[in-house]
Amino acid sequence: MCYVWIRCGDTSTAQTITEQGGIVMTHPVVAIVGRPNVGKSRLFNRLIGQRRALVGDRPGVTRDRNYATAEFDERPFFLVDTGGFHMAPTDPLMEQVILQVRAALEEADAVLFVLDAIEGLTPMDRDIDGYLRKASKPVFHVINKVDSSRQEEGVYDFYELGVEHLFPISAEHGRGIDDLMHAVVQGLPATEPAVPSDATHVSVLGRPNTGKSTLINALIGETRLIASQTPGTTRDTIDTPFIWNRHAFVLIDTAGIRRKSRITEKIETVSVIKAFQSIDRSDVCLILIDATEGITEQDARIAGLVHEAGRAAIVLVNKWDAMPRGSDRRTFDSEVRQRLKFMDYAPTLFISALTGAGLGAILPLAVELTATSCKQISTSTVNQALRKAVSEHAPALFRGRRVRFFYGTQGGTRPPTFLLFVNEPKGVHFSYRRFLINRFREELNLPKVPVRIILRKRR
Repeated sequence: MCYVWIRCGDTSTAQTITEQGGIVMTHPVVAIVGRPNVGKSRLFNRLIGQRRALVGDRPGVTRDRNYATAEFDERPFFLVDTGGFHMAPTDPLMEQVILQVRAALEEADAVLFVLDAIEGLTPMDRDIDGYLRKASKPVFHVINKVDSSRQEEGVYDFYELGVEHLFPISAEHGRGIDDLMHAVVQGLPATEPAVPSDATHVSVLGRPNTGKSTLINALIGETRLIASQTPGTTRDTIDTPFIWNRHAFVLIDTAGIRRKSRITEKIETVSVIKAFQSIDRSDVCLILIDATEGITEQDARIAGLVHEAGRAAIVLVNKWDAMPRGSDRRTFDSEVRQRLKFMDYAPTLFISALTGAGLGAILPLAVELTATSCKQISTSTVNQALRKAVSEHAPALFRGRRVRFFYGTQGGTRPPTFLLFVNEPKGVHFSYRRFLINRFREELNLPKVPVRIILRKRR
């Protein structure tokens, strides 16, 4: 993961930003802007070489700023996808989208202004062009959807904007991309020294409207993501690089995961798949539960996905400030433990993303869990723990034979995984496997993280 130093006004040095927190980047920034449905996200995906941003025919699919690293002619840069630009927003959510676009423009070293060759030049395009001229940033007018020579005639209409160079492209087919990016990278500033890249990836998961985006905004101290009472506001998985206490993080905001019966739109289905994928690339998962609604079956399902993936987790009971006076944390925690028996190792924190209460414990705990999940343990130490566990509680007979454990060794991390060689793997009951996991967690100092045991027949 690469980072770019954020523009922080009169902040004197990068070191100050590192110590106080902030979004940290090291490469120049290229922002993609334009009115809705002109192909910004498709261009974003084309330039980074993967389907990171959602693409749909309906306007408004992209709402937050979406960051990714890209490279052209051996020149790395940070690419920012933005929501559709409305100069006169008609609702509060769209106003927040515009704030995100304007924040991206402030950070940008170059701007790709995407226009639609099929629809032609519109009044909204003229308004956006006028706004960009005031921003005093290098602007590249990109005429998208020129999929063949037949669409090229429509490009000339855009010279009405009074620009010298137009860049006709097809984000769908890659046509004209090289000419565009050659021009863009030539004007970018030099890359600044990079910060350490061993970032801890922390994903934020939960049902819709549990406060995921509000939590990330509170952790980084900036309105980086759109937070709304409307469920489903976040649709992409959004990566936010961030430095806390000289430790690099990538905070991953995900779409709210609904029950299958409530997933009706294709776009939302893809969003949920992306949320599942974010679990796999996480070191720690934050599972948000809405205290005012209690722990639900869907909360347990989301926790189960994290558990099955073997990722360390923190259960965050959010909106605790909205609970009636006298609400007992112990009672609520007991209910969580009861519903999430399979995840009894995961710590629980009571927080308010809105007021900031309890947030100070999250990042230190994430660092701790990541270190524990990546812990390397010697084979001799593993075998000492195995012998002690078997001597305390021997496995049951299997088909009249004693089940014998020969030796064990660590087989992997994230989660800590141990290979145990035994004469009869089928004879080890799941309850005895659970006993071994608990004993290993205790003896090998692996608290608060999942532990896996794999049984192998010794040949």
